[in-house]
Amino acid sequence: MFTGIIQGQGEILSAENRGTETRFRIHPRFALTDYVTGESIAVNGACLTVETFGSDWFTAYASAETLSCTSLGALRTGSVVNLERALAMGDRLGGHIVSGHVDCLATVESIKPAGLSRIYRLTFPQEFGTQVVDKGSVTLDGISLTVNHCGPDFLEVNIIPETQKVTTISQWKPDSRVNMETDIIGKYVQRMMAPWAGAERNKGNSEESRKSTLTMEFLREHGF
Repeated sequence: MFTGIIQGQGEILSAENRGTETRFRIHPRFALTDYVTGESIAVNGACLTVETFGSDWFTAYASAETLSCTSLGALRTGSVVNLERALAMGDRLGGHIVSGHVDCLATVESIKPAGLSRIYRLTFPQEFGTQVVDKGSVTLDGISLTVNHCGPDFLEVNIIPETQKVTTISQWKPDSRVNMETDIIGKYVQRMMAPWAGAERNKGNSEESRKSTLTMEFLREHGF
């Protein structure tokens, strides 16, 4: 588990492609010590496992599955990435609970200034729209962010100067594709409520039959 609070940036020293898989050698641009073989490090929000390491580098392997659903396949020698080690018991949870399992790729649609901040609008596959809510949490390239505004297939986030400085967001531009992970708590709630909402019972039926059967009366009856 991670928190989405980026510890620093790293540089890709090499990306050794092996068919549909890649082994990355990464140099953290900040003090990262006491590596443990097999530990998890989020690279642009994707949880990877440390294989080997030296005083100022580590290697991590990305499988075909990881490359197929993240932007890691576009990384090249010299690329800069966001890094975060896994959460340790007793650490501050400064962001939100992040699994490091990327759901989809989001695309930067527009960037506009807002004082010293910048507002980024990103689009994503509509199937994930129910997992994104106003003032909720989302992870973009490993960064825990608050959703300012959202719709069925888009969201907007406000990026303050500090976040611009310590993450790769300053490199984003229109059409940039970034890793997106929705709130894990929202996923579990959606899954648990699906049978009563008709999503499972009516899968494959007409649009009319797929309408939610979830009502205020049902929520009150079950203590919500």
